Amino acid sequence: MAKPGQSSFRRILLSRILLLSIPVLLTGELVAYKKMRSSMLETARQNLTESAVRKGENIRDLIEVMRSNLVSASEDFSTRLDQSQDAQEFVTRINRWLPKGVQCVQLINVQTGQIDGTTCGNRSISQVLDNLWSAQSQVMRAPLSSVRVSPVTQTRVAKPSTPLRQLDLVFSAPVYDSFGRLRYALSIQWAAYRQETSQPGSLSGYTVVIDEDGTILAHPKADRIGRNIQQEADSERLQAIVNSAIAGKEDFFNLLFFEDSNTEWLAGYNRIQLSVTPGESRTWVVLAVAPLENALSGLEDIKQVLLILTLGLLGANLLATIYIARDLARPLEQLGGYALHIHQRQPAGQAPKDFKIKEINQLAGALDNMVQRLEERAEELEAAWQEAQAANQLKSEFLATTSHELRTPLNAIIGCIRLIKDGYCDSREEELDLLQQADKSAIHLLEIIEDLLSIAKIEAGKLELNLQSVLIQDLCQECLRMMRPAAENKHILLSEEIDTHLNAVQMDKLRVSQMVINLLSNAVKFTPEGGQVKLTSRIGYGHQLEQDARPDRSPVNANTPYLCLEVADSGIGIPPERWHLLFRPFQQVDSSLTRRHEGTGLGLALTKRFAELHGGTVSFQSTLGKGSTFRIWLPSRETNPPAETGSSTDAVPPDGHNRDTPSATLA
Repeated sequence: MAKPGQSSFRRILLSRILLLSIPVLLTGELVAYKKMRSSMLETARQNLTESAVRKGENIRDLIEVMRSNLVSASEDFSTRLDQSQDAQEFVTRINRWLPKGVQCVQLINVQTGQIDGTTCGNRSISQVLDNLWSAQSQVMRAPLSSVRVSPVTQTRVAKPSTPLRQLDLVFSAPVYDSFGRLRYALSIQWAAYRQETSQPGSLSGYTVVIDEDGTILAHPKADRIGRNIQQEADSERLQAIVNSAIAGKEDFFNLLFFEDSNTEWLAGYNRIQLSVTPGESRTWVVLAVAPLENALSGLEDIKQVLLILTLGLLGANLLATIYIARDLARPLEQLGGYALHIHQRQPAGQAPKDFKIKEINQLAGALDNMVQRLEERAEELEAAWQEAQAANQLKSEFLATTSHELRTPLNAIIGCIRLIKDGYCDSREEELDLLQQADKSAIHLLEIIEDLLSIAKIEAGKLELNLQSVLIQDLCQECLRMMRPAAENKHILLSEEIDTHLNAVQMDKLRVSQMVINLLSNAVKFTPEGGQVKLTSRIGYGHQLEQDARPDRSPVNANTPYLCLEVADSGIGIPPERWHLLFRPFQQVDSSLTRRHEGTGLGLALTKRFAELHGGTVSFQSTLGKGSTFRIWLPSRETNPPAETGSSTDAVPPDGHNRDTPSATLA
């Protein structure tokens, strides 16, 4: 029964999906809209800046062309002064071949101040009578640099410039006679630039030219020409543009100065430098301006598409949510009823299946198997409890075994010492024999304790290796000499096969000797009388380990050379079901108190741990009733042989066999 404040899964799912999906959808649409708008503005910035650069270069080229034309005309008239050329006829003729946009051509006599020829009335279009070219009076030909350029900020001629022409300029050039005397000033008023239109979608923009002092020289609205930018509504931004352009910076501005309304305009700009008089240059700032709506002309269509898409997605999302909620809620309601029957311990049969959703079918199958899995878990707990009991039994067996192993040499030591102490010995030789037995038992006891301490240090991570250069042949011979008495007691044939090409290897001699002796001791211990034990040393490779059994699958490089120390025997072998116990500390293949062979079960465990500390491993092969082969794999870090200290490596060892012989037998 539902509690107050609870709701059905169907209703919660429906509300949550809508609450999460609608904000995400609207946020995505808003981000897409802003991204498109910023992309359009970036495109407008690039286009307007490039347009301003292009407009500035065009204006500069037109001015230079007009300079050249005016100089050519002044030179042409200079050659005709001696032919009584009529000034009015000359200006009329020159007006016909000058570029379009020329509004007035005047020829002024600089000595009388009279206008000898004009195409636009008697009103002067320039001020040229102030000895402007006095420094050039000895020059007959007028250079380009002598042409004076001045913008027209007020109407100087009777007829206004055409609305399609902007940037009215007056060009004045000197005219010299054949004696180099200044006679006339040839002046032309010209609307230099054709104003472009700015249509929706077009980003070439209108042309605005501003002088470095802030005077507007060209503007789409004629009434703005001649005004200073400080008189404009957006004077601060205009001044910032002029300052940035003069400083050589490139930027992009939003403006509000073309209309009286609050229409926003975009502006890209560039600067050009012109020589207006001999020795004087001016900086003009050329702007390409376009309404913001032109740059965003396609945004309205995109906005409509996004709106339609949003409404469509919202509708589709609502329908999909209702459909998903139905398909998800129905099977969960059925599974909830099934779980309720299980909770009430009522016969529920099997969980409903055959749903459309694979995961819910899997959940139904999981509910079906719940009781069975709980039973299996109970069995696992029972097995774990039994394993814990077995571990406790192993601990008890280890304590008993260790106590027995410690007690045996202690009893021998105590017995021998007491016999000597109580004077039961008849001779000195008997006393020495008892002391020898006590010493042997003490050494055995010490070895057991050393094994216990070593395994404890390894488990604590405190055991460190003392690596040194060791001759493999010497090490093997020493180990064989130590095991020779035990082998002779059982009439076991000890043999060796030592690779004479082996050099000295970096290792901990004490630990490696202990490993080899452990393997030899086990081989002698578990080999019946008359058997054979063989020690082999060679270079092997990691891929050869794959044919052996290993206590762990430690990573070994297949192509890396390893020093392989192999001990093979013809003993009783090891049952396969007991292999997993070989290298565990305190465990033995036969752990009963009545076992035939003594030992704590630490020998192989220590051997494996010592090999791993060297970076190697231990492997084995065993056949029940035929014998076992154990191999120690150590990284082959060969070095130069150690220095001789009082003995020669060619000397024959005490066993009577030359260690250079590849294969020798110790009887």
